[in-house]
Amino acid sequence: MIGLDTRVQKFTIRLVLERDRCVEFFGPGDITRETTGAIVNAANSSLLGGGGVDGAIHRAGGSAILAECRNIVGRIGRLPAGKAVITTGGRLAAKNVIHTVGPIYRGGENGEAEELASCHRESVRLADENSLESLSFPAISTGAFGYPVSEAAPIAIASTVEALASANSVKKVRFVLFDAATLRAYERAAEKFSFPKTASPLGIEKVPS
Repeated sequence: MIGLDTRVQKFTIRLVLERDRCVEFFGPGDITRETTGAIVNAANSSLLGGGGVDGAIHRAGGSAILAECRNIVGRIGRLPAGKAVITTGGRLAAKNVIHTVGPIYRGGENGEAEELASCHRESVRLADENSLESLSFPAISTGAFGYPVSEAAPIAIASTVEALASANSVKKVRFVLFDAATLRAYERAAEKFSFPKTASPLGIEKVPS
């Protein structure tokens, strides 16, 4: 189990859209315990597990996830940054795991923002194609890949809202943030977020968890 920073009370900030769509920000939390239709794994290109969220998901989900990842790599090779694939959830409560490779931060001038946005759009797209109603994201690329959370959070929110607004099946997206500092960064970004006209916002809610 992942150790959690519990210095702040867990709570949810929710961006509410039309058609019963919403984006939630929850933490501090352990994404491996999520009961959404899929959880998103911040994977590396090999899809063979690693540290952080990646290792935690593989450990909690068991060998079935790794076996499917190996089959995928055998067919398509290493997964490029910004792309995503879907596997079973194995022993996880979530039915599926969507594996996406975030960008390694190299100063922000090397296409990192578009690759990070693509991670979120592709993950929502895959969930939608598989008729899932919900999925949970970690803070992709903000750990070992070095993306500053204050820069990553607005990109993650904007690309997720964009994808969710046009989804057919997916109704709820949760960002499950590992520690208090990351939660606060996503909270600030959510409160400053300007909805595009296509997203038809209904409001922002704060809900004790």
